[in-house]
Amino acid sequence: MPAADRPASTDLPQPHESPEQGAFVRLRLVRLKTRQEFLAVAGARRKFTTPGLMLQAMARADADAAEARVGFTASRKVGNSVVRNRSKRRLRALVDEIMPAQALGGTDYVLVCRQETAVRPFDDLRRDLTTALGRLKLLRSPQP
Repeated sequence: MPAADRPASTDLPQPHESPEQGAFVRLRLVRLKTRQEFLAVAGARRKFTTPGLMLQAMARADADAAEARVGFTASRKVGNSVVRNRSKRRLRALVDEIMPAQALGGTDYVLVCRQETAVRPFDDLRRDLTTALGRLKLLRSPQP
């Protein structure tokens, strides 16, 4: 069914609703791409490490509160190119599932793969990311 013919989803906020009215706003995710952006986040020195990943974060003063920028990296210590790419794919899937609903906007995030990322059960990776967001105080408060 074409997108124009589909009925609007009722659980998502409508364009005229604002966050002040209590509407749930999903975060728009944008990718970090340049080395300078990755180094800026690493330079903020705000990170939390779990067995499956390392999360680095940097708040941006000029940022839109409905947008978060996310980058992924894996060093050669993680494994060969097949393992590194698998690890990054798993983290991208994890971020697409968790961050739009639970992470704070106006922040740059970098997820660094670890050797366990490729083989760790997905539920454990999900718990790792949620824990890291919570410890860095970047987890949204639950909606009433």
